[in-house]
This record gives sequence, structure tokens and C-alpha cells, in this order.
Amino acid sequence: MRFAFAVAVVALVAAGCGSGDDSGATPDPAPVLINDGTLTVCSSWDYEPFEFEEDGKVVGLDIDVVNAVAKDLGLRTVFKNKGFNQIQSGLVLNEGQCDLAVAALTITGERARVMDFSSPYFQAKQAMVVQSGSGISSLDDLSGESIGVQAGTTGELYVADNAPDDADIVAFANASEVDEALDTGQVAAGIYDRTVVTSVTERFPDFELAETFDTGDQYGMAVKKNSNVELLRSINRVLAQLEDSGQDVAIFNRWFGPASSEQ
Repeated sequence: MRFAFAVAVVALVAAGCGSGDDSGATPDPAPVLINDGTLTVCSSWDYEPFEFEEDGKVVGLDIDVVNAVAKDLGLRTVFKNKGFNQIQSGLVLNEGQCDLAVAALTITGERARVMDFSSPYFQAKQAMVVQSGSGISSLDDLSGESIGVQAGTTGELYVADNAPDDADIVAFANASEVDEALDTGQVAAGIYDRTVVTSVTERFPDFELAETFDTGDQYGMAVKKNSNVELLRSINRVLAQLEDSGQDVAIFNRWFGPASSEQ
């Protein structure tokens, strides 16, 4: 398994690079930052293994990739814990709360209207989790039932388009609330990114994976709309370097294990 780095890097990487012999080219301008010397990053720390707290520190796959970007630019990182809806709506970027947003953030047309995305760095699927022994094996089994989703996610959109018409779709602020609702029987099923299901079922042994949906989701990092081409160019360069060096595999294996079949 590799990240989605093999997807063609967006044109921002080439912008300003010129063609032919560039030995005399002017170096790319440095990214404009909220605070000099610091890459300020907004994330949502409840989505293991992408971003979560461990021993008082935020860690995860997304965090490793961000730290690789900061190292390449010679910057320190400061991470801010924000609600997912504040991130996916572009609010934290547009208000200048952070330079960069990373939160297992699926690239969509709607989000691309309010923020600028990097090249994709991860491919993901959606999944449905239920209580063991429930007899539920597909969305079609949820006629008349309640389905828990995280508000503002592609999982919510997928269920809205594909669940039975009489299913009740209940949106929660974060994934932890989906966990609780399923655990207490408030909902018959919860929708998650496939990549986090292992950690969910480890925390709740009575949960089981019922169905996986191949939605073509790709994660990207985001910056304020029409404001930070330099930072995007730097991110895309580092993503390409991680793939070329094989570090993308090392990061994936750190959080999913070398024998993982998550994807």
C-alpha cells in the first residue's frame, strides 16, 4: 500500500519552474506565514490514526506528513485542535487562524470553492460499522433505522445519496460522538472512513465492519483560497519527495502496519 502520491501533481508544482535549463532560475519565494518561522496547522484531534492525542501530544499519519513539510521549509510546527466543520468549511483558513489545514480532509468540489488543496496524498474508502450480531450487513438493511455520521463529511453525503429513503441520518459533531451513539444504541450503524475502522473496533470490541464503500475519496491538505501558492508548491514538492524516497510507505506502515489491508 502506498499513499496517493502517484496521482499527478497539480500544476502548482510546475508554476514558476520554467522549462529547459533552469540553472539560473530564481528560487521560489518563501511561503507567507501567520507567524514567521512557524507553520501553524489546524487539525481535528479525534481521528486516529490520522490525528489524535497520545501522551499529551498530537500524533498520527497526517501529523507525520505535515512535519515533513515543515522540516523541508526549516519551520517549527504549531498544531491547533479545531472542530472538523470549522476546517472543512474553510472558516479557520479564511479567518487566518492557521496557515494549513489537515484533517483526513477529502477533496471535493464544494470544499475546493472555499479553500485551495494540495495534490492528493491518501486514498480512502467509506465503511459502515454496526453492533456485532445485529444482522445488518448493508445499507439496504437500514430501512427505518438511524444511521450515525460525522457532520460535513463525505460519509454523510454518501449515506444521504444511497441509504433507504426512510432511514434517519443523524449527524454528529465528531467521530467520537458517532462511537457513543452506536455504543448506546442511539443509531443502528455508524459511517466512518475505512482507514479508521480498525482503531474504532479495537476501542469497541462489540463493533464490527459490515460494509465497505469504494467512493474514490482522496485526502488533501488545504490553505486559504487564492492566497498561498508558495505553500502549496512546497507541500506538493515534499509529497513527491516522500514517494520518490519510499518514506510514504514508512509513514503508512507506522500507523497501519506493513501487512495492513485497510485499502
